Amino acid sequence: MQYLKDVATLKLNNDLCTGCGMCTIVCPHAVFEIAGGKARITDINNCMECGACSRNCRFGAISVRSGVGCAAGILTGLLNNSEPTCGCSQNGEKACC
Repeated sequence: MQYLKDVATLKLNNDLCTGCGMCTIVCPHAVFEIAGGKARITDINNCMECGACSRNCRFGAISVRSGVGCAAGILTGLLNNSEPTCGCSQNGEKACC
């Protein structure tokens, strides 16, 4: 699921990246891959800005401000007169992080 295009605040500093792969493990939308021994952002528009990658990067290589994905989920819920959802799930139930 993609959110608002070209607004994600996700930044990756390859100089600090060690290629440990933790970002690929914790990212719920597979925004990262490891290539050439370093993390790489595959499609920044898939980022829901949950912050899991930055909170779990021990080397400070990733920064992100929370917002886009969950904001899009809330707006979609309002527009569709449904519960907010940002495409992630908690215990099998749709939820907005």
